Amino acid sequence: MPGPQGQAPADPGPADRRRDLVAALRPLLLDIGVPVGTYYLLRNAFGVSVWLSLALSSIGPAVRATAGLVAERKLNLLAVLMLAVNLAGIAASFLTGDTRTMIAKDSIVSSVIAFAILGSAVLRHPLMSAGLKPFMTRGGPRRTAAWDRLSTASARFRRLELQFSIIWGLALLADCAARLVCAYTLAVTTMVWLGTVMTLSALAVAIVAGGAAAGPIQKMIDAESAAS
Repeated sequence: MPGPQGQAPADPGPADRRRDLVAALRPLLLDIGVPVGTYYLLRNAFGVSVWLSLALSSIGPAVRATAGLVAERKLNLLAVLMLAVNLAGIAASFLTGDTRTMIAKDSIVSSVIAFAILGSAVLRHPLMSAGLKPFMTRGGPRRTAAWDRLSTASARFRRLELQFSIIWGLALLADCAARLVCAYTLAVTTMVWLGTVMTLSALAVAIVAGGAAAGPIQKMIDAESAAS
């Protein structure tokens, strides 16, 4: 029986996959959890007004977007879009003081990103592939090379990449439309927490529905990396 040095690397187990999923979702959790936590802290612990609490809670995502740009030292379109929309939202918050407009601003974030993702699919340069690739390849050189080969040579693989981005774009667009309607029909205090629930639900739908494309992509990478 071969010793440890002669054995091929074992396939990632369920625990490894769960860690990969958590790592992939951590930025989204931070972008959602930090603003909501900031709002409740300012509103309930310090008695800050609703509109100012909402305005200040937008600073966290803007700081994260800026930090990402500095750390990566390259243009990240999604980060730039998030930063631009959040900065515009903060300015509008302080200028208008309208709480419903500030809540509706969150739906604009989803719509801008959704249209960017859908537009990238139309242009055949799917934005979501940038996030899907490290999750699917887990940073392994063979799997990364397999992705690169398939993305270049396989029409089916490219269609699946486009499909994955389209699913996420439509999910975010639906989230935008729903929250925009609710922002002007429901109570502000209700939308503070319901908006988060709606966003989490949209992300859950995108993750589950995205499996229709991510599953075959993973199988193709598995087969390609095994054959190399």
